[in-house]
Amino acid sequence: MKLYVGLDVGLEETSLCVVDSEGQTVRELKVSTEPEAIRCALEGSADRLDRVGVEASSLGIWLYCELQPVGIPIIVVEARHMRVSLSTMRNKTDRNDARGIAQMMRLGWYRAVHVKNIDMQKMRTLLANRKLLKRKLIDIENHIRGALRAHGLLVGAVARGAYVARIRELLERSDPFFAMTIEAMLDVRRAIFEGYERLHRVLLQVVQHDPVCRRLMTVPGVGPVAALSFKVGLDDP
Repeated sequence: MKLYVGLDVGLEETSLCVVDSEGQTVRELKVSTEPEAIRCALEGSADRLDRVGVEASSLGIWLYCELQPVGIPIIVVEARHMRVSLSTMRNKTDRNDARGIAQMMRLGWYRAVHVKNIDMQKMRTLLANRKLLKRKLIDIENHIRGALRAHGLLVGAVARGAYVARIRELLERSDPFFAMTIEAMLDVRRAIFEGYERLHRVLLQVVQHDPVCRRLMTVPGVGPVAALSFKVGLDDP
């Protein structure tokens, strides 16, 4: 008889429920949120497993990448669709969620999510980190501009490379206490800018050695960031 498994993943523990093709609960337990712990829990019935469901999340995708290569028929399920299905349950607990996921696997009431390969996930992280640092860099620069403007010190249009020199030129006309507060912000800006520059150089190296990205960049107006973003977003054409 085929078996179906639901995994309700938490940061430290995962509720696991196994049901048979008739919908009867075969086994319920909690294990640590580790691929090896889950694999050991399913080891005795591995030859009868038909589908193992887990909600789409960072931990769910990690478990998929670890368990799928060792033969566990795990499926990542679209989170919104799963939440709607589980919201009809009267008592929402980790145990009941695992039961609900197992029944969804048995009945086929799910929408599978395409899981990108590990290299694309790494590139996505690179793009996200670079974007975050760029946004924070702009926020700090605008904050400094606003703080100086309140004291009648106008930065004006200035290139990013000349930004710090321009700020310090203006600080020569201010009192030491105010200059100290702005210098602290410049220190934070320098650290963020160095991190952004490091990630941007890595991005350029990745694109330089990627034939798909180089081909996309033959399109007018498509640069390294857009090319890599498109490739990461599409993953497998």
